[in-house]
Amino acid sequence: MTTTHITNARVFDGHTLLDATTVTLDDQTITAVGAPTAPDGAETVDARGGTLMPGLIDAHVHTSIDSLREALKFGVTTELEMQGYWTPEQRTEINADDTIADVRSALIALMAKGGHPSELMEGLGEHDPRAGEHEGWVMPSAATPDEARAHVQAFAKAGSDYIKVMIEEGTAMGHPGLPVLDMETIKAAVDEAHKLGLKVIAHAITLDATRQALDAGADGLAHLFIDQKADERIVNALADADVFVTPCLVVSSSLIGHDAAHIADDPRVASRLPQVWLDTLRGRFNTFPQGNLQHVLDSVAALHAAGVDILAGTDAAIPVPSHGGVAHGASVHHELALLVQAGLPNEAALAAATSVPARCFNLADRGRIAPGLRADLLLVDGNPLKEISHSLDINTIWRRGGRATNTDGPVSVP
Repeated sequence: MTTTHITNARVFDGHTLLDATTVTLDDQTITAVGAPTAPDGAETVDARGGTLMPGLIDAHVHTSIDSLREALKFGVTTELEMQGYWTPEQRTEINADDTIADVRSALIALMAKGGHPSELMEGLGEHDPRAGEHEGWVMPSAATPDEARAHVQAFAKAGSDYIKVMIEEGTAMGHPGLPVLDMETIKAAVDEAHKLGLKVIAHAITLDATRQALDAGADGLAHLFIDQKADERIVNALADADVFVTPCLVVSSSLIGHDAAHIADDPRVASRLPQVWLDTLRGRFNTFPQGNLQHVLDSVAALHAAGVDILAGTDAAIPVPSHGGVAHGASVHHELALLVQAGLPNEAALAAATSVPARCFNLADRGRIAPGLRADLLLVDGNPLKEISHSLDINTIWRRGGRATNTDGPVSVP
């Protein structure tokens, strides 16, 4: 059993800055916050005035073992997969591997036959580390309420942590006219998931799709609409329905035509990511150039002001520049900067990557710094509560109480 006593830290607990300056870890658990002395035999870590916060949570990814490894390098200790293959049995290896981030998964989303994301899969097989594992396998789809209920039942049985529903006719993705689920089918899926105690997260990038998600009773949105600026009506509707929103501003920016070359060029990122991901950050989707990123930022600000829960998510997937502007781990820090640019206080932006996703996804053991919780922690030099870019000044990462071994330590910026 390993005991660690962290001293001289600025402690952000996932909600607010604490008066305490020490945190004690015993094996995989936080055992004390503010203890004046170290337990006998404890390793003492001097934070030297740096900021200690919960390990970050990316609330929207499509991941692999390699991607989970990249995520942890940037202090992302949990990824929430919104379309993928990680059943509880398959992720047994992940739970015990402290060189990679932890993961929760929707497994396969409910979608129309030939609908999104089918249009993104063509020609990308060799880029997906899981390609070939399911040769001859056809992505499941639904066309009727009964098929939707059967889908939810099957994936709940397989171990889905939540259910994902695609509401996407393709305009924002550069493929207008994609097949879509009808409202009755979507509603049947949501109702069945709720009967089974599972939350439903809807992919909705347009205002019309967002209204459909609301009408169906979805619990959260995996994107924020980019075709229109939020008006009072939709803001109030989302707030009244208690729907949480993961705006994925980094991918919205990419869809609208912006790359993330400035993130790739940051030495704190360039030193930690392989070239294929740096190239991806320099790429972009550019499928909705008529969009206005400022309008999306203004929508986030309006939702936050109305009390809507905002979560940090990136939609990071595979390293392909044409689907670029996003990378596992690094883009969470870009997302934090965009949330602050949208007008969220730094404290609220950091909560969007820690306590808020933990609460919205019922991850009761993480996302905060408190006795009894899992010891997933990120220590950064500087103060991201004052300057959000300090979140990338990574000093030390702990996963389940142990120091992550696949990171390069602090990287100074000239």
